[in-house]
Amino acid sequence: MDNSQGPVLSLTVAQCWSRLHDQKVGRLITHVGDVIDVFPVNYVVDRDRLVFRTAEGSKLLELTINDEVIFEVDDHTDTDAWSVIVRGSARRLETDDEVQHADSLGLEPWIPTLKHNYVSIAPHEVTGRAFRRAEEPPRDGVQPY
Repeated sequence: MDNSQGPVLSLTVAQCWSRLHDQKVGRLITHVGDVIDVFPVNYVVDRDRLVFRTAEGSKLLELTINDEVIFEVDDHTDTDAWSVIVRGSARRLETDDEVQHADSLGLEPWIPTLKHNYVSIAPHEVTGRAFRRAEEPPRDGVQPY
């Protein structure tokens, strides 16, 4: 990350997708009524979508009630960090062709449970920020913007 641009840098959409391609785990955020849930899931990028597997249960039920989701992925090193947010619509893949294609993506559960359902997230918006990590500035000093 270029230090001349300050501690926070907005990522381009292409930079966001590059980071999404490089990771395997993200957080799915759902919203039904007054309930907001966060689910860690492993995923793959399939063209311009994200795909994950899930078992029957609350995650799949919540996506059926409200398909609008947020998906967040981040990572860090000792010197840099980044976060990418995907806002989009999630839907269970149902046709034989869709499931067959999803099967070819090599997405396997990380825990030994049966996850027969594939879900695809079609993004409406992809945004991200990168951060330069360093010592906290003096609290009584002037904060640069």
